[in-house]
Amino acid sequence: MKYLAAYLLLALAGNESPAASDVKEVLSSVGIDVDSDRLDKLVAELQGKSLQELIAEGSAKLASVPSGGAGAAAAAPAAGGAAAEAAPEAAKEEEKEESDDDMGFGLFD
Repeated sequence: MKYLAAYLLLALAGNESPAASDVKEVLSSVGIDVDSDRLDKLVAELQGKSLQELIAEGSAKLASVPSGGAGAAAAAPAAGGAAAEAAPEAAKEEEKEESDDDMGFGLFD
């Protein structure tokens, strides 16, 4: 991820086709050691693609990933009635804990 971030920073700064040495220079300037094999592989995969193309491809891939909103709602009924019954008991326990130890002092006394 750090290699990609440095690559994107260079591309946004105006270097339309950053080389591995450019990315390495950026990362080493902030004290990050570079794995040359991984960096070379990343640069080879991104070579010849514009930043706009990469962002468009990434956005299309992210659009197909479930975000959890509907999945979480669907998982709740699947858990059964046990989870629904446990929730009121937990609320009752929390109420006890809150009112147990005020030591006779109120917030507005």
